[in-house]
Amino acid sequence: MNLHALRIFTEVANQGSVTRAAEALLLSQPAVTAQVRRLEAEVGLTLLTPQGRGVQLTEAGELLARHAQRLFAMEKEIEQRLQALKEGTSGRLRVAATNLPTNLLLPVWLAKFKREHPGIQLELVSGNSREVFERLLSFEADLAVVAGGWEAEGVLREVLFEDELWFIVPVDHKYAGRLVPLADMMKEPFLLRGEGSSTRQMLISLCIANNVEPPVVGLQFYGMYESIRSVISGYGAMLVPALAAREYVERGDVAIVHVEGVKLNWPISLCQRKADPLSPAAARFIGWIKPFFAANKKML
Repeated sequence: MNLHALRIFTEVANQGSVTRAAEALLLSQPAVTAQVRRLEAEVGLTLLTPQGRGVQLTEAGELLARHAQRLFAMEKEIEQRLQALKEGTSGRLRVAATNLPTNLLLPVWLAKFKREHPGIQLELVSGNSREVFERLLSFEADLAVVAGGWEAEGVLREVLFEDELWFIVPVDHKYAGRLVPLADMMKEPFLLRGEGSSTRQMLISLCIANNVEPPVVGLQFYGMYESIRSVISGYGAMLVPALAAREYVERGDVAIVHVEGVKLNWPISLCQRKADPLSPAAARFIGWIKPFFAANKKML
């Protein structure tokens, strides 16, 4: 069916007049009549009959006009939805993140973003650094938010801000609040995160760089807060991001150990695939998060 002719017929049906339809469409009356006649020939039915100065729809004309209205309304809706996708105001945004941003940062960021962009469907999954990068590179996530300096080929990172890493121990530990050599600190039993954790990798790299034996693994957890609770309960030492430990230190639940010559920065980075175009929703989130983050550093 010729959609151009159908559109002209629909305007005639709406106006009830070939003359008024021609004026609305900025066409000549003979051109409008010719398109209607062409459509009638195509469907093999009479669609319009004269009525006074205007026209009247036949039964076939009423049926066709009704369905044509739905068709063109659907066309308009499709155009609007595609435009929204193009502008990043609708669609799906999948974010993969490591433990720290998943628990402390993204709930605030994503809730605020969702309020301002209700048409975007948000999905958040968490894992260790290795798992998060695997999701990003296998196209299971559009963006990643990662704590730590773990690198991955094919990933473009942009640091949002720098946190730091602290050594924490139970409050009654012999090193609580003291300045101690790294070698002495590494003789303590440690709580370590599982394989693929950036903090675990950082601790091992620190020992290698300083020619110090890595610590004995007293307990191994995959969740950061389970590990912190074990320290609170009185066992072991732990290397932990300041964002995760600050509340417990300020309450006196755990204590910091200052290690001689060691200051460890801990970047929080926004990551995307290199040489791969962002989805409109992901591009909108990146454009939104930077000024939002700059204005809300007090939330950290």
